Amino acid sequence: MPIYNEEKTLLEIYNRVKNVDIGNLEKEIIMIDDCSEDNSFGIIKSIKDKNVIKLRHNKNMGKGGAIKTALKKVTGDYVIIQDGDLEYNPEEYNKLLPYTKDYDIVYGSRLSGEVKGFNVPLHFIGNKILSIATSVLYGKMVTDMETCYKLIKSDIIKNMKIDSDRFDFEPEVTARLLKSGNKIKEVPITYNCRSFEEGKKITWKDGIKALYVLLKYRFYG
Repeated sequence: MPIYNEEKTLLEIYNRVKNVDIGNLEKEIIMIDDCSEDNSFGIIKSIKDKNVIKLRHNKNMGKGGAIKTALKKVTGDYVIIQDGDLEYNPEEYNKLLPYTKDYDIVYGSRLSGEVKGFNVPLHFIGNKILSIATSVLYGKMVTDMETCYKLIKSDIIKNMKIDSDRFDFEPEVTARLLKSGNKIKEVPITYNCRSFEEGKKITWKDGIKALYVLLKYRFYG
């Protein structure tokens, strides 16, 4: 769980992750504070759960940088990324997990599911454009390349070379998976988009960079 300035929602999303019933599977929760300027790390430290791995960067490294730090501590068979806000519902892990019997990689697709938010229209349009670009460039249909819910066999992602430290982590990982011949199974999920006032951080500039990353790893990476 990469975290940056999420004090308003952090405890609630942690409790949702902790309490979601995923059957006989064991959960390993890794929380990484990316040098937040609010009380996020204080909240993390206050969690009384010896099974939670608590990490912190001394300087801001970006979402990708936080995920790369957390991956070094992963011991489980699969990894799923969970943002520190409430846009994604951890109950929907159970929509993805059944497919791990047949697939090493399962994406939760917001754009083929129920979108409750996207109150920033450009985000919806931008995600559509990036997903279409991914499908065209890599010759494999992907409906939601930018989704946070990427359930990936840990051996695959831990051994993957990842250059990106910020939001460009998402397109790079998808590009590398597709270019390596991996098959991505997509499953519809719900999504509740927050506004910039509520703490949303990704902007149109990140969309432009994502397109650049897709082109880069298609032809040069």
